Amino acid sequence: MPLPERVDRRFDLIAFDWDGTLFDSTAIIVRSIQAAVVDVGGPRPGDREASWVIGLGLAEALAKVAPGLPRERYAELGARYRFHYTRYQDELLLFDGVLPMLDALRARGFKLAVATGKSRTGLNAALATTALEGRFDGSRTADETAGKPHPRMLLELMEEQGVSPARTLMIGDTTHDLQLARNAGCASVGVSYGAHEPDSFDEHGPLFVAHSVAGLHDWLVRHA
Repeated sequence: MPLPERVDRRFDLIAFDWDGTLFDSTAIIVRSIQAAVVDVGGPRPGDREASWVIGLGLAEALAKVAPGLPRERYAELGARYRFHYTRYQDELLLFDGVLPMLDALRARGFKLAVATGKSRTGLNAALATTALEGRFDGSRTADETAGKPHPRMLLELMEEQGVSPARTLMIGDTTHDLQLARNAGCASVGVSYGAHEPDSFDEHGPLFVAHSVAGLHDWLVRHA
């Protein structure tokens, strides 16, 4: 989809969440969380409970879905999560339309970044396996900054790219992403096809809620 010529671009930096926003991984993350909790002897979290923690840093997410687990066993729980996630990793795909959208935005001159609750190791592996390496100007992960909704990862990306909060847009599928944007002083857009129900987005003030990648692409063409 070609981008029309515009001289009134509102944003310079667009930061994307990863899982559930660009990468169709919500169901596999939920399944991996549930299996990991059962492996360590905890009750299986429900789908809604497991999906709510997506976007948080791994340690914080697993602590919330297994609140009765002693802290000294968090490493074991995390290891079981990574075991199950790795089993399914080859099934993961980008949502349809993501690559054309990113390429069109880059052609228009936007700086693109990733702000994710994944680990650096996990994000690098995902970028390599999906041929996305080189399409982003920067990225930050929870294990090298702070977990969402703490603003540190966005603040670091803005400083690195020389872009102000007023010229930065955060896009994500969870309330954690939208709150991250608000905490960093940035605008946000939500997507409804990921982990969280869009009814929960309103209090965080997104400019728009997209119901598909095509809808997101169209909005960015017209309004970003």
